[in-house]
Amino acid sequence: MSIDVNNESGTEVDEQAILDIARYALARMRIHPLSELSVIVVDADAMEQLHIQWMDLPGPTDVMSFPMDELRPPGKDDEEPPQGLLGDIVLCPEVAAKQGAEAETRHSMDEELQLLTVHGVLHLLGYDHEEPDEKAEMFGLQAAIVDGWRAERGLEGPSPAPTVS
Repeated sequence: MSIDVNNESGTEVDEQAILDIARYALARMRIHPLSELSVIVVDADAMEQLHIQWMDLPGPTDVMSFPMDELRPPGKDDEEPPQGLLGDIVLCPEVAAKQGAEAETRHSMDEELQLLTVHGVLHLLGYDHEEPDEKAEMFGLQAAIVDGWRAERGLEGPSPAPTVS
């Protein structure tokens, strides 16, 4: 799996954890090991510009996903996963820090960025949360991936509660 993490935000973030959780999520979703992903960390001004340009919404947001080859997890265990370019995930640590501090289960900016990375990966793979059933599926899968990754690393407690909208 080729994953690039590029921090353009000016904020120190745990880039290795972002890389590790993205790799874990893609492996868990059975994405081809030669697929490619890019994660870009930007400041609030850059995120706001992207949010306006692509969503026509004001203000910065926490995470945006830009799919390329529209890869999907294989439907059956014996099915060969397709290879390709997953796309880009853009994260904003300023929004992540605020969300983590305001969450019901308060957590760090880096923990929020890890959650948002998984959220972005799932969006790249076609998951969404517009409808209640879609939201239940996506957020359940998101929590399972984050919890599995944390357990594998011996981190205590459950994953942060979803704060993305």
